[in-house]
Formats: sequence, structure tokens, C-alpha cells
Amino acid sequence: MGLLFCIVTALFFPGIILRVKSIASGRKGPGIFQPWKNIWVLLQKGNVISATTSFIFQIAPAVYLCTVLCAGLLLPFPGFSPVFSFEGDFVLFAYLLALGKFFLIIGALDTGSSFEGMGANREALYSMLAEPAFFILFGTLALLTGHTSMVGIFDAFRFTGPDTFIVGFISAYLLVQIAMIENSRMPVDDPKTHLELTMIHEVMILDHSGFDLALVHIATALKFGFYGGLIANFLLPVDWSLPVQIISFFVIQVLFALLIGFLESFRARKKLAKNPQFVFTLSSIALVAFILVLMITYKMLG
Repeated sequence: MGLLFCIVTALFFPGIILRVKSIASGRKGPGIFQPWKNIWVLLQKGNVISATTSFIFQIAPAVYLCTVLCAGLLLPFPGFSPVFSFEGDFVLFAYLLALGKFFLIIGALDTGSSFEGMGANREALYSMLAEPAFFILFGTLALLTGHTSMVGIFDAFRFTGPDTFIVGFISAYLLVQIAMIENSRMPVDDPKTHLELTMIHEVMILDHSGFDLALVHIATALKFGFYGGLIANFLLPVDWSLPVQIISFFVIQVLFALLIGFLESFRARKKLAKNPQFVFTLSSIALVAFILVLMITYKMLG
């Protein structure tokens, strides 16, 4: 159920962000479904593949999409188990997404382009720096709830006092920031830039076209939906009725998309030299939550 709702969310997510940015800048802008109309056009086009590339470049978009879909099979919905669930499944979730990004990176390197290699290098660096924050966060929640599976963590977490509200606020903040970094958005990257020297994700997929480029865009939209699903699972209580949970789930997803749209409209992109410091700071914030949980559970006091 979690995968299904996240896929539905992905149909609206890119368009909502685009509409918010258009309204914030005083433009009429395209409709909510314009990103998917563009994807539909790309799906009907053929691929232009450089003679210098190997099969790695050709399979990278398909592997990227497949790994994202496989990661979605691990997403729970409050009160419902995902397709696959086991202890430590958040590790597999993270590394399935990492595997897809890895193929996209080596596909960019396979082109032999110095610009794509530059973008791949930056993408790999930011993902590597964001990874500790993700694992420290879920390790913190596992310590607090006593569960190591995502469905167990989300079902057991409760906002019961000031301490848990602080942990919840930090967790939601980290998930939003990690989602923006993993999807190459502001303030780390700008999806609308056209200057190769400052592009990251967009320059990495410059040689992809037609059907393959559509697969990359679909996977990116799904990743946004999945991270929004993590945030919704974290915030929604399991004891609410199913209709209320479903409505609340989509409300949270819309608010998440609106938040990203506003942040990208009024937030400047950071200098490239400052990005590693910013991303690494998220791990420090996650450590604050971890220390707080140690104090809550009296682990630190023996």
C-alpha cells in the first residue's frame, strides 16, 4: 500500500513544485502535469547513443529505475506491512537507492566527457556525505523504539513528550534535507541551471536522451515520493482510521512538495565549495538526536 500511494504522489509531486515556483516568481507557468507530459514525449522518442560508450551507459537508466522501484517495495504504510520487511531493512532501502545512483554515475563516466565526469564526482561526494546522516538517524530511531525494521520503527514511534517532539522535529528536518540532496535540488544543486561548470545532476545525464532520459526523470519523481512517504510514515499514528490516514498521507505529501517549492523559490544555491560542509553538518545534527535519545533511554547514564 505504501508503494502504491507513493507512486500516486509521484504523479503530482514534480508539478506541484513547478507550480509553486512559477507562482512565487510571478509567472503563470505550466500545469501540474506538465513534467509528466514532457516524460510522455520523451518515452515516444528514440535514443541517441554515442559510439564511445559501452553497454554500461545503455543499461544505467533502466537499472536506476529498477533499483528505485525495488526500494519502494520496502516502504510501509501506517498499520500495514510493506511487500518486504525484515530487521535492518532500512539499510537495504538506502543501498538500493545507492546502487541505482552508482550505475548512473558510472554511466556518466562511460561517456568520456570531462563535464559529465565532473558532475558524477560531485554527485558521488554529496551522496557519500549524506549517507552517515541517514544511518545515524535510523539508528537513533531504532534505539528509541527498540525496533530495527522500518515498519517497526514507524509503528512504535510516538510523540509523547518534549523529548520525542525534539527528536521528531530533527528527524523530519533531516529527511527533508536528505531528500533534497539525493534528488539534486536546492541549496546543493539547481535543476534549472545550464552552466556546465556548476551543474551536478543535470550535467551527469547530458548524454541521455529520449526513452532513457524519461526513465531517469521517472525514477527521480519516484524518489521524491518515497522520501515523502518516509516522512508521512514517521508523522502518522497507526491508531488512526484508514480513511483519515490516507487523507493525512496525501496532505503531508502536498505540504512536502509545497515546502520544496518555496525553499527553491526563496533560497539561494550555495557555493560549490560550501556544499560538502553543509551536507556533512546534517550528520552532526543527527548525532545531536542520537545523544538526546541516549539520555532519554538512560543508556548514557548506565
